[in-house]
Amino acid sequence: MKFLEDNLVEFDVEVSSPDEAIRAAGKLLVEGGVVEESYVEAMVQSYRANGPYFVLAPQIALPHARPEDGVKEASVSFVRLTRPVIFGNAANDPVNLVFALGASSSNEHLEILQKLMTLLSSQENVKKLMEIKSYSEMKQLLGGN
Repeated sequence: MKFLEDNLVEFDVEVSSPDEAIRAAGKLLVEGGVVEESYVEAMVQSYRANGPYFVLAPQIALPHARPEDGVKEASVSFVRLTRPVIFGNAANDPVNLVFALGASSSNEHLEILQKLMTLLSSQENVKKLMEIKSYSEMKQLLGGN
């Protein structure tokens, strides 16, 4: 399971559309060796087909696709956008924080979702995610593990 490790986190990423935001977060998963290129396209297609259902909270998007679309290992990457992007979710737009989820069919998938929900359920944590400057600060926020 790869959860927001150093090579899966990027701050201040320039994008101008939801597709680009999803691809930026997805690229980290591909480069991290935890998903296939096809998975990133599947996330984009899922957004185009189903809309912004994964914009789960103000400023937060959690794009994902199906495990069979090319996931090698349960994983989560994170990009913080330089400028927020409108995904089309009236309640929660615009989005600044994008967590791409490499959804696997294992128990690890539930574990990873729990970790993510724990992180994001705190307004304080979300505020910090908007402000932190380095991975070491991110690691601190994650409790150093």
